[in-house]
Amino acid sequence: MRRGKAPSSRRAEIMHIYRCYAPGGKELTAKSLLEFLHKEQIEIAASERTAEQMIDKYEIHEKARQERTMTFEGFLRFMESKDCSIFNKEHTTVYQDMEQPLCHYFISSSHNTYLTGDQLLGRSHLFAYVSALRKGCRCLEIDCWDGPDLEPVVYHGYTLTSKILFRDVIVTIEHHAFEVSPYPVILSLENHCTPPQQEIMARYLRGILGNRLLDMTVNNNFSRELPSPNKKKITVAMELSDLVIYTKSVKFISFSHSSGNQKFYENTSLGENKARKLARNSGCEFALHNSRFLTRIYPAGSRTMSSNYNPQEFWNVGSQLVALNFQSLGLPMDLNNGKFQDNGGCGYVLKPHFLRTNETGFDPNCLQQNFKPVYLLIKVISGYNLPVPKHSKGINPYVRVEIHGAPADNCRKQTDPVKRTSLNPRWDENMNFAIQVPDLVLVRFVVKDQNSILSDDFIGQYTLPFTSMKKGYRWVPLKSREGYSLDPASLFVYVWYC
Repeated sequence: MRRGKAPSSRRAEIMHIYRCYAPGGKELTAKSLLEFLHKEQIEIAASERTAEQMIDKYEIHEKARQERTMTFEGFLRFMESKDCSIFNKEHTTVYQDMEQPLCHYFISSSHNTYLTGDQLLGRSHLFAYVSALRKGCRCLEIDCWDGPDLEPVVYHGYTLTSKILFRDVIVTIEHHAFEVSPYPVILSLENHCTPPQQEIMARYLRGILGNRLLDMTVNNNFSRELPSPNKKKITVAMELSDLVIYTKSVKFISFSHSSGNQKFYENTSLGENKARKLARNSGCEFALHNSRFLTRIYPAGSRTMSSNYNPQEFWNVGSQLVALNFQSLGLPMDLNNGKFQDNGGCGYVLKPHFLRTNETGFDPNCLQQNFKPVYLLIKVISGYNLPVPKHSKGINPYVRVEIHGAPADNCRKQTDPVKRTSLNPRWDENMNFAIQVPDLVLVRFVVKDQNSILSDDFIGQYTLPFTSMKKGYRWVPLKSREGYSLDPASLFVYVWYC
């Protein structure tokens, strides 16, 4: 019997690929594995030494390793490893230019960070700050109000949300600010305190944060542009006198007024409704504005249940601080988590060149530029070990692939459901997309259970930037509604674009 012979029922789709490169029942040689890496996975830089390293890493049979061959078990382990993940492994570390001014980056941002629930009765908790920071968030909001005994408190004003001490919030941030990312944290303080308690706030900021607080201009240079993220400090955005250095908040009047009067170190905050109107009616001017200045977008006050808007429409015009309720689940946070897993999950993603320059006149609503469309093929082949909801005896899974980007690119396609199977459902369906602005696109895979009686049940999802998506046969690691890994649940797909 050939070494490594696996049951025919086990991942037949991968066995088919294996036999294409190891015909006649033979094992895969290093040369054949290299051919697979070049031809199917488009790993152009791979060499025969690379193939041998893959054999050493994934082959479980000692004799096969000695002979520099790979059995099906070894190939299966390789195909289900991070070396074959759909997400580009090189993007799991910081790889982008981090010397650009802050306004040239998308920055992971939270709204009402202290809340764990709704905006009316929800609980305020220090762990909400810890959770946001551990997700790579780099802009935290703190709503500050006068408290008893000259102790400023944090809560959602004029509501029944619980209160926490401002001092404890700053201590928590100091402990966790740079736990997962070394890059700057911006504290967006909505200050409702009287002058005496503002003095207490300033004292806590200086005393607790110490030399981590940016309390003077970088190199005493205040002449032209914002510093880069490599100036790894905590900065403050508020109206609290001397501590406002690079992120002083000013009221937005118009783009023409900002062009003539706004200083580079000043930023504006816009509610989603006003920002949406500007993005749709003045997209080019909005994008030009954001090439020079920081803009923070926040959810409408009517979102009392802490729901979120779709952040994509504001990223499309280059808004840097697109703030979301991190405690709320669903599409907006899936997009946010997908976008900011790029660049090592550091919370800063460099904007495309056309959103960093004032020369292109980019308008996401009217693509008159000479953008060369990218043609994307995604073949949804199969799934593996999909979770079955507790109330269900079985699932009828289907896969929806969503494209989120400029308005012209937004679309979705889905497979037919497969009846009553979760262990290894097969779809083998091709989906074709034409993408006009690939640098803005996020691709979201959603697996659902078709239920004719109730609404379709969510099973899992995975979101990533198009620019981080690898070609070839790839596995898609599914995540829960809360954003946690559902390993080993995954999809097996084939990706090609040109």
